[in-house]
Amino acid sequence: MQTAQAKATTTPINSQVIVQRARDMVPVLKQRSAQAIEQRMLPAETIADMKAAGFFDVLKPKAYGGYEMDPQVFYDVAMTLAEGCMSTAWVYGVVGVHNWQMALFDPRAAEDVWGQDTSVLIASTYMPKGQVTPVEGGFKFSGRWGFSSGIDHCDWVLLGGLIFNQGQPPEYRTFLVPKSDYKVIDTWHTMGLKGTGSKDIVVEDAFVPEYRTHKASDGFAGTNPGGSTFTADLYKLPFGQIFVRAVSSAAIGGLQGALDTFIDFAKVRVGDMGNKTSEQGPAQIAAAETAMAIDEMKLVLHRNFGVLMDKVRNKQPLDLNQRLLFRAQAAQVVDRSAKHAYQLFSACGGRGIFTDFDLHRYVFDIFAARGHYANNPDQFERNFGGVMLGRDNTDYFL
Repeated sequence: MQTAQAKATTTPINSQVIVQRARDMVPVLKQRSAQAIEQRMLPAETIADMKAAGFFDVLKPKAYGGYEMDPQVFYDVAMTLAEGCMSTAWVYGVVGVHNWQMALFDPRAAEDVWGQDTSVLIASTYMPKGQVTPVEGGFKFSGRWGFSSGIDHCDWVLLGGLIFNQGQPPEYRTFLVPKSDYKVIDTWHTMGLKGTGSKDIVVEDAFVPEYRTHKASDGFAGTNPGGSTFTADLYKLPFGQIFVRAVSSAAIGGLQGALDTFIDFAKVRVGDMGNKTSEQGPAQIAAAETAMAIDEMKLVLHRNFGVLMDKVRNKQPLDLNQRLLFRAQAAQVVDRSAKHAYQLFSACGGRGIFTDFDLHRYVFDIFAARGHYANNPDQFERNFGGVMLGRDNTDYFL
């Protein structure tokens, strides 16, 4: 079989090729999943293979070797990788989406990151934990953040912080910090997504120039500093719409991996009482309902970004109510996937509790993804419903 590097250098790039490369990696990722779990981070070989296959270039600006493909391609790659290893897909989604966000920053920031090496990767943790002090030319920046997925493979990190201006609401910004200015603290001992290596980050009194910050308000309004340099329609989409799917789409692929594992098991399993799993109603219903849910969630994802991209290309305004709907639909993906994963597990009977059963990996990874702030459907559904009922919108991460 050709290596990812060979494919990357001999095959013309298009969306079908990129997704097929992800499909080709699924068996390899299944084999490496135990290593990722044991190391509590992705193997270096996996990151190298993803780089060689061009996955991290899907949303990257062409000026730095990227492809500037539509978001649907990015999420298709993530969902496909998750069928083999959801930790890999999670890291790809989180780290890969930063190559899109860099086009929103002042162009000097992208040059800092990729000016010498366009393969450099960027991690993140967006929680607003940074202590920010304005100084000449930028900010003094300190803090400790959790959940920085894939940090061991990255040379930069995007960190959240609040700027407090007297008499005004706090201003949320993302701060871009190089490896020399942060420390990684290994806290990653978890029940799921073990291979993501989502460790803590500590910054102590680092200087961050103004141009290496990005305002959330610019991401919402489309007034990003990079807009006049990185002009592809892709970069006119709202940051909130792009990022939230980066941390939910892996669950759809993980659920497909769980379903495939369950089908292989249920086709041949005969229980201790002589009952064939394939003939049991709960097993049949679990398989059918899971397959339908996966299909529906993929259709909604593709439909939503098709709508957004069409509006951007036709220079039409992005409707707030539509953004609220799309945001709520992204938030319910992991919760919905978790319910179907549990349904599959329940249909396995006693065999399902043994630790050598690969279904567990997918189930616990999906459950772990539910812990992300963006994957809590309650708050976003309440906001969407409240706006429909005449209340003010309270979410600007849309």
